[in-house]
Amino acid sequence: MKIKVLVLFMSIFLTTIFEVKAQESTAVLLEKAQLKAKKEGKSIFIKFEASWCGWCHKMTKDMKAESTKKFFENNYVTVPVVVNESQKNKNLENPGSTELLKKYKGDKAGLPFWLILNSDLEVITDSFDSNGQNLGGPGSLKEVNEFIKKLKKASTNFTKKDEVSIIEQFVMK
Repeated sequence: MKIKVLVLFMSIFLTTIFEVKAQESTAVLLEKAQLKAKKEGKSIFIKFEASWCGWCHKMTKDMKAESTKKFFENNYVTVPVVVNESQKNKNLENPGSTELLKKYKGDKAGLPFWLILNSDLEVITDSFDSNGQNLGGPGSLKEVNEFIKKLKKASTNFTKKDEVSIIEQFVMK
């Protein structure tokens, strides 16, 4: 009986530790991404997101779809950064996410906000369109075409097939 109580207590204790564990800081995320990007010759795609953000979920789904996943994996080290969570979900945020979002002027842009950096952490492009509006998770053909222009600037190999796949996946029907 004592062993059962001890095992139960240890299980509860370990579960609590893992639930309380904080997310990685943005500094750690960027450091890891930079090392990987340099090693693999890729750019860094940072996507600011939140659990409550439907457009964030759509963009993640579109980037991980069977037709587009290979393009994003071959060209970018993708770094999701959780920010702007509700009070009950603050534990999901990456420490430093608010400051990083402000640094790139995404704090008033809405979510998702994204940017693409080179392996020296210099901005190649961001989610602001030519009018200074946040493309966010592009859904219209116009938004997706602007997104494609930005992806072309930041990828080593962008093919017509990639363009068609991105249009077909991202444009809302």
